[in-house]
Amino acid sequence: MTNLWQPGTYYGPGSEVKYNGVNYRIIQPHSSQGDWTPDVTPALWGRMQGGDNDSHNNNNNNQNNNSQNYQQQQPQQQQHNNYGQSDYKPPQPSEQTGYGGKHPEQTVEVTHEEKKKNWFDLDDDRKKQIEIGGGLLAGAAAIGAGFFAYKHHEKNEEEKKAQAWGAQNWLAEAQSRAEAFKRNGPSTAATWVLTEGKHIPKDAILVGQEKSWNLYICRAFIDGGVQLGKASDAFKKGGVIGYGGDENHVSTYEILLGDMRGLVWVNAHGKLNPDSLGKRPVEGGRENDGTPLYVAKAPYKGAVHPGKASEKLNGAYIPYDGEEKRVEDYQVLCYA
Repeated sequence: MTNLWQPGTYYGPGSEVKYNGVNYRIIQPHSSQGDWTPDVTPALWGRMQGGDNDSHNNNNNNQNNNSQNYQQQQPQQQQHNNYGQSDYKPPQPSEQTGYGGKHPEQTVEVTHEEKKKNWFDLDDDRKKQIEIGGGLLAGAAAIGAGFFAYKHHEKNEEEKKAQAWGAQNWLAEAQSRAEAFKRNGPSTAATWVLTEGKHIPKDAILVGQEKSWNLYICRAFIDGGVQLGKASDAFKKGGVIGYGGDENHVSTYEILLGDMRGLVWVNAHGKLNPDSLGKRPVEGGRENDGTPLYVAKAPYKGAVHPGKASEKLNGAYIPYDGEEKRVEDYQVLCYA
């Protein structure tokens, strides 16, 4: 027996309700409100056809079709000729991963300027319009797929919305950067491009080797910021991001391509003073408070590892053996 829809109730993945004699199945998990009834919020609830049993079968078929479509859209291994003249192909947009453009259920337009804002900087009426109109669906899909769900269970509902907002905006920007690189080639000696899983583009900047695998520089959205880490085709998901003292495994990330004729590694110690480097450092990401993070590498346990440095961190931080390790003496990647 399907329960009647009620306001003030949290509906999670798989929820089904009845409202005005019609059955609905959850699209986007949320806490219900009196003016968010299933019949007026198609971005939150999908109307089910027939009885409960038929709707379960239809939903399972849709999930299977989405899974097959996603697998068909995965990027194949690509080979590069040389930097700036590559046949690099960005990962294809996917409804399951939630990146790469407007979600099929989205009915509200989100402006370019709004995408630059933090979720908490939007006014309450606009946030409600975006949420009801499906403007958070892509980010919710990304979070649900586990790409950026850093301690997601510990966050309140508004914090989860902020995470979904930030995740989808970063993914859209990353896809745009990847498409621009595909069309025009690099505009500087260092270029971030989007990749999936264990696909390492040929021109990725090699930092070092650990055991028998190569280590490259990567970054991904996590907990409201863009954090740095390492990538390798030996890792279970391809990317490993250091954050919060832990290693966080990600399958969707950006990897740094570059021409070392236009780049140089500069020695540094302790807290980074960018002005003391004598050259412009390559900005890799940002903390969730906006603090810039720079690309670093540091020796540890007989190997050289990619990591991050900033004016607030007391040394370089690298992901290693399930944790973040601090190294006082390190090098920062700069433009030559």
